[in-house]
Amino acid sequence: MLTGLLHAHSSLRWIILSLMIFAGIKSLIGWLNKSSYEKVDDKLSLFTLIATHTQILIGFGLYFISPRVDFANIADGTTRYFTIEHAFLMIIVGALITIGRSKSKKQEEGSEKHKTVALFYLSSLAILVLTVFVMMPC
Repeated sequence: MLTGLLHAHSSLRWIILSLMIFAGIKSLIGWLNKSSYEKVDDKLSLFTLIATHTQILIGFGLYFISPRVDFANIADGTTRYFTIEHAFLMIIVGALITIGRSKSKKQEEGSEKHKTVALFYLSSLAILVLTVFVMMPC
């Protein structure tokens, strides 16, 4: 079970990374060009939200069964990363994606929707890249 969850978690991160980049840049361009918010934009932000929430659920499963999570050995950098830093920052990423999608749905004007999605999704992308690709111990 651990191996399957690890593979799912590792594979899904590339899909989420692609979705965040695509949705964030598409909304940034839409915001700067004052474009209308089309159905495809809404679906893209929804798929990003669903993939992110799925990833977080898989991550919670891993959190409770992984040997890398160990509160007794928190002084070790790798253990601390997986026990505290990675989990905490990925929850923040999920919250930003959720807030961005929710706020954009409540707005009327297309360029404002693009602005909200761009700001929240690109902010979450920055945290994701920092956490997974920069902070992760080798």
